[in-house]
Amino acid sequence: MVAKLGLNGHDRGAKIVARVLKDAGMEVIYTGVRQTPEQVVETAIQEDVDVIGVSILSGAHISLMKKLIENLKDKGVEHIPIFLGGTIPLLDIPEIEKIGVDKVFLPGTSLNEIVKYVYDAALKKRMKIRD
Repeated sequence: MVAKLGLNGHDRGAKIVARVLKDAGMEVIYTGVRQTPEQVVETAIQEDVDVIGVSILSGAHISLMKKLIENLKDKGVEHIPIFLGGTIPLLDIPEIEKIGVDKVFLPGTSLNEIVKYVYDAALKKRMKIRD
């Protein structure tokens, strides 16, 4: 699943990532712009997603990701890997990872790197469920 959290309406990057993942053979749900953390979690549960990708360009990445991960924990689905993309300051990445985000992709990241991450993260999640 690819989601745009917060009030930012710029979704070109999110749509490109969703398209590349689809082209790589993955089923992708794109939630559209201006999603709340609660909406993203509900969609993730309803669609039984393997990975959640979030795009944030508004500068509210830390507070929004905290809320998203709190909601995942509240619903008992904190095992879903999350990746974040957007204009994220390098100094914020350690805090974002501490919150529970699995991977942060900055502008200019190779699309192949994102596809590989999503494939590996989904496989890892499915293997944990089997155990």
